[in-house]
Amino acid sequence: MKNIQIRNIREPSLSGSFTISNLNSLLAENDMVEKIHRHNFFYILTIKKGNGEHQIDFTNYPVNNCSVFILRPGQVHQLLLKKGSKGYLMGFDASFYSPKEQQKRKAFREASFNNFYSFETQYFSSLISVLECIFQEYSNREIMYKEYIKANLDIFFIELFRQSNKSNILTHNNLHFQELFDELMEMLEIHVHDHKQVTYYAEKLNLTSYQLNAITKNNSGKNCSQLINERIILEAKRHLLATSNQVKEIAYHLGYDDPSYFIRFFKKHTEFTPEDFRQNFK
Repeated sequence: MKNIQIRNIREPSLSGSFTISNLNSLLAENDMVEKIHRHNFFYILTIKKGNGEHQIDFTNYPVNNCSVFILRPGQVHQLLLKKGSKGYLMGFDASFYSPKEQQKRKAFREASFNNFYSFETQYFSSLISVLECIFQEYSNREIMYKEYIKANLDIFFIELFRQSNKSNILTHNNLHFQELFDELMEMLEIHVHDHKQVTYYAEKLNLTSYQLNAITKNNSGKNCSQLINERIILEAKRHLLATSNQVKEIAYHLGYDDPSYFIRFFKKHTEFTPEDFRQNFK
């Protein structure tokens, strides 16, 4: 089975991979055109000035001034960024940056679940100044520069978290439930091919199915089964549009022994057969 192209960070010398590029030099003469692919790291595109088009998991976003795009590992995207655009392109994996302190971890996890941010100029200036500091440290690589970069990443994600209107004061229990929901979403990204039952995820999180459904309902308005189905459909769409694999191959990859059942499942949730979806949206 042909897989969606996965890109790695080209920075083998760091313990824990990190990279940042200034778009001024990358886009001085030509557009950036990236066909559909996915990354195995966090990908942050911050646009100070520019335009283009960005599709993330089949949702289209405009590239405008004062905008930020965040892709989590495994998400698929394609990008057209016009020459002359200014800003920064940053990538890192969990071995480089994965905050342990509870509040910083919360800010990072919640901020990174949003793919797109658009800011007023006065709010955006604080973000771009943080990235300028990170880029300078990365370029100079003086003593303890990695620690300096990580400290600034804390600030960057706290700023995003504040501006995402999710920074309401939470009780200890609500904070715990939010973290359980975030953990569930990460588990679905990894395990949904092999495990599609609510009970599997409830057991992994030391919850009953009733408790897990209550948490997902409170955080997303959907029960756990709906979130599982959405994740399966998303992964199916990724493979239908980004590969030439046959429908039966995609069905097997997603854990369905009976391709006809998978076709019925896909049509029920999208109103298209897999082949119709591929022909209409590719």
